[in-house]
Amino acid sequence: MINLWNPHVGITLGAALLTALVLGMVHGITPDEHTWPITFSYAIGSYSTRKGALAGLVFSLAFTVQRALASELAYLSLDRWLAFGTTAQYMLYIVIGMIMVWAGRMTLRGRHWHLFGGHRAKEHDDAADLHPWMPAVHGFVAGWGFGAFAIIIYTVLAPTMPGPAWGWVPGAAFGLGTTIMQMAAGGLFGWISMRRGLGPEAIRSVALTTAGRTMGWGGVVFMLGGGFGLGFPKLAGWSFYTGIHVHNLNRLGIAFVLVMVTVLGIGVSTLIRETHYWLRQKPLTSLASAKR
Repeated sequence: MINLWNPHVGITLGAALLTALVLGMVHGITPDEHTWPITFSYAIGSYSTRKGALAGLVFSLAFTVQRALASELAYLSLDRWLAFGTTAQYMLYIVIGMIMVWAGRMTLRGRHWHLFGGHRAKEHDDAADLHPWMPAVHGFVAGWGFGAFAIIIYTVLAPTMPGPAWGWVPGAAFGLGTTIMQMAAGGLFGWISMRRGLGPEAIRSVALTTAGRTMGWGGVVFMLGGGFGLGFPKLAGWSFYTGIHVHNLNRLGIAFVLVMVTVLGIGVSTLIRETHYWLRQKPLTSLASAKR
């Protein structure tokens, strides 16, 4: 029986790879600051079940490449970045936040994000479809973050491999598990963006506005979180023990706050607000059509 909580060095090759795969699936489905905000943004912004799943796939494949590379480096004892601990994590938050802001501005074509509404027409008319390569950039960069999952891969499972030619495999297996769940999540988010009783123009507008604001304002939240962590590491390191024996759910701290603020506070609230806005326009559109 595999041990997902605390696997030990020296387990068999098959057990190590199965552990990495299942850990990746747990990573993909639990609230994670390196996956959920990005997958939500790109999948919603695709306004399609198929494209949403594709966005999750592209993001996760790039993430998988990074994890495979880092796993090989760990096997070769070249994983010096781990020594920087949470400092590197907070610096990565800032980098990820900057990329999110950039992606948000590209989506809304440099317009102000108007988180709480206002100037909607310009936001809607100018919003640009997301480029397919954008999730890949996010996936590769976000993969360098590390928590309990990454530590297990780099310090336990990678060293278990029988030789250098296998060093990358645990990271790849972990990434594959994450990919499976992120594709499912991406497809779900894409499906949600199409199932709100709106016309094609409104669906596109709501989806891209939600994606742009989530990435734009979410990026600001990530940068603030990273800056707070660097400036006040003890406060940022505080976490709440839940008693749930699952990584990402056992202790909730700044990472969980970033997920909730970005996905729920900004993303879902924008989705709901923009949907209601367009639903209110339907009677006006019908009236205008009747007059013509």
